[in-house]
Amino acid sequence: MTMTSINPATGALIQSYDAMSGAEVSARLDAALRAAPHWGRLPLEHRCDVLLRLAELLRERRAELARLMTSEMGKLIGESEAEVDKCALACTHYAEHAAAYLADEPIASDASRSLVACQPLGSVLAVMPWNFPFWQVFRCAAPGLAAGNAVLLKHASNVPGCALAIEALVRDAGVPDGVFSTLLIGAEAVEQVIAHPAVRAVSLTGSDHAGRRVAAAAGAQLKKTVLELGGSDAFVVLEDADLDLTAQVALQSRFMNAGQSCIAAKRFIVVAAVAAEFMARLQAGVAALRPGDPMQRETTLAPMAREDLRQTLHEQVSASIAAGALPVMGAALPEGPGFFYPATILDRVAPGMPAYEEELFGPVAAVIHAADEDDALRIANDSRFGLGGSVWTRDEARGEALARGLACGCAFVNGIVKSDPRLPFGGIGDSGYGRELSAAGIREFVNLKTLWIR
Repeated sequence: MTMTSINPATGALIQSYDAMSGAEVSARLDAALRAAPHWGRLPLEHRCDVLLRLAELLRERRAELARLMTSEMGKLIGESEAEVDKCALACTHYAEHAAAYLADEPIASDASRSLVACQPLGSVLAVMPWNFPFWQVFRCAAPGLAAGNAVLLKHASNVPGCALAIEALVRDAGVPDGVFSTLLIGAEAVEQVIAHPAVRAVSLTGSDHAGRRVAAAAGAQLKKTVLELGGSDAFVVLEDADLDLTAQVALQSRFMNAGQSCIAAKRFIVVAAVAAEFMARLQAGVAALRPGDPMQRETTLAPMAREDLRQTLHEQVSASIAAGALPVMGAALPEGPGFFYPATILDRVAPGMPAYEEELFGPVAAVIHAADEDDALRIANDSRFGLGGSVWTRDEARGEALARGLACGCAFVNGIVKSDPRLPFGGIGDSGYGRELSAAGIREFVNLKTLWIR
């Protein structure tokens, strides 16, 4: 099998990589099995020092890593630079807070002393996507390494350069051989890797289809999983919202990363009283977006990552229009090189349309009209996904009450949905289960061991 790295802005081949042989994969798994116990027994302070060094290297190599991301995945160069910064932040956060997150928890019982201790599991298999090729890895690897686990990375097949660069970074930071390994393998090899004794748990970020397959394979081996899957986040606009701010953030939330984000706003649910005003502002913002070379600072709309992804998105858009959605802007495949798709607005989206029922993973905004606040909440929760959501209103208490009613893992009031090392992140329903980041994330892949002493 050959993995190809293709520039999404031009369609040109960057480099081809041979997938690892079965023997090479087995050797890396065996090395992880040997290395994990030693890494887990090292003092936590040592592991945290390594994370601090890793953060330093990320900052030192920021420019080259950002260019690698942009050339291989297609995101805007400024977004790539911000992604490197966020990875460094995650490493620093866990270096500074792991001791508190993993501290023994005394609990009163019939013993002289009883407590819960956090101990590493062994090796975690990280099955990661292409859309945030560094951040997705580091939000799993930073807490995993801090907790004393080894990490085995199976990255998306279209970003092998990023996968190898991450492995080099971790090695240069001082992580011992075998504690972090990249496996250049296809999806068809994942089940066999999960069955290996080295793998004690699996973290996957990807589609709900991939999540079901990985969960089934891990369940058959009685191994724990954390799944962060797709999303169709609601962006609820109430009649008292600051429409200038709301439209500005709506534009960022939908079209950042060319709309290829699980937590991007995908369903804009607007109460009827302000629907026309919101739509006018959104259209003006979309009209100002500038597609082009993502390496250039003046470009504001990046290409999509792959041709097949662009084609799938266009089929969803076309089917929604055929079912009655109104194409306000975009919606046509452009000519020319690269995997560009125009910034698109679909109005009057309704149940039964792909834009209502499915995740649109690209630069397409689906606008749904709601009669009032109660109707908006009903529509927001009329989804099989449950990752994030946001509420826009000048009344903070009103916004919090509605946000509490959203069926999702993270809800924001007057702010863009985002991940933050300080806060738990994850979804419910077809958006997966388990949590990443914060104390909850580092404790997902540890043995919460009860100790009873008299």
